[in-house]
Amino acid sequence: MELGLLYSGGKDSTLAALLLADFYDVTLVTARFGVTDDWKYARDTAEATGFDFETVELDRDAATEAVERMAEDGYPRNGIQRVHSHALETVAGMGFDAIADGTRRDDRVPTVSRAQAQSLEDRHGVDYIVPLSGFGRGAVDRLVAATLDVESGPSDEIRKADYEAELRALLAREHGEETVDEVFPDHEQTYVTGFLTRG
Repeated sequence: MELGLLYSGGKDSTLAALLLADFYDVTLVTARFGVTDDWKYARDTAEATGFDFETVELDRDAATEAVERMAEDGYPRNGIQRVHSHALETVAGMGFDAIADGTRRDDRVPTVSRAQAQSLEDRHGVDYIVPLSGFGRGAVDRLVAATLDVESGPSDEIRKADYEAELRALLAREHGEETVDEVFPDHEQTYVTGFLTRG
């Protein structure tokens, strides 16, 4: 069975791919708006971990709406939620038997409710799978530390291919760099460079 996993190159989506690989033919799918070339980081991680990789172009209007919402709200949650929902809808339309993402049990954003998941499945004829939904951050970190080589640090310094990089760029373009600093709180980001080598 073919599965498309929304992919950022970070630890959560990479771990999700590893958990699903015994049951599905996993393709890592990085959704992008064409604003930056950050998607290449996800491609590099896909190559390093041996997974098939694709990009999918999202509707630029979704990014514009998300950025305006973030600027109005003063925080990123609702904008990122909007983009994630749009990305799931887009990947669901790509012909996979199943789609997945790397959201964890304790993620505050993005989230997908049971009703949203059921609607997505019914409308697109796919299974929506969230392999990390039973894992908290501590459990994920321990599994990742035993398996993956990961760079981590402040979000504005770490390579990443998630929505945030492009949304930051659009927000800066439309509202100025100071708005980016106001909207996005300091947080840690991760980028997987490959598997740990065993000595």
